[in-house]
Amino acid sequence: MSSSSTRERSAERSGRAQASPVAALAALFAVCAGVTLYATVLGGAMPVVDDRDAADPTLDRVADVTSDGGVVAPARLAEVRGRGPVGRRLNVSLVAGGRAWHVGPAVPASLSPATDRTDRADRASRLVSVRLGDARVEPGRLSVAVWS
Repeated sequence: MSSSSTRERSAERSGRAQASPVAALAALFAVCAGVTLYATVLGGAMPVVDDRDAADPTLDRVADVTSDGGVVAPARLAEVRGRGPVGRRLNVSLVAGGRAWHVGPAVPASLSPATDRTDRADRASRLVSVRLGDARVEPGRLSVAVWS
């Protein structure tokens, strides 16, 4: 077999199994359109998250602002003003050692958990350590209420 016939065969083989660039672009477009359609339909089928789930992340932010080394300082409660969700009201309460501190407007009685209304205030709380003086740390409860 001569070397020229080997070159001809390899040239014939290299032309096989290749797609034209137009066909490759059309296939890529079809795949992208399918993924986009799938994501759009899936996004429409997902449940809408209610904005009433604002208390837990707000409590996290308030705890970060008011604590130092995991111990909440009542003097730092004033720093939480403006840390609530935009367009919502925020009340922060701290209770420890028989004392209580509050920041923000009082939650209206009509938004209390005892009412049957659907527009109740969203609430969250957690147990925290509270610094009540030099070398005096007691357990307490940090609570937030968020409402419109």
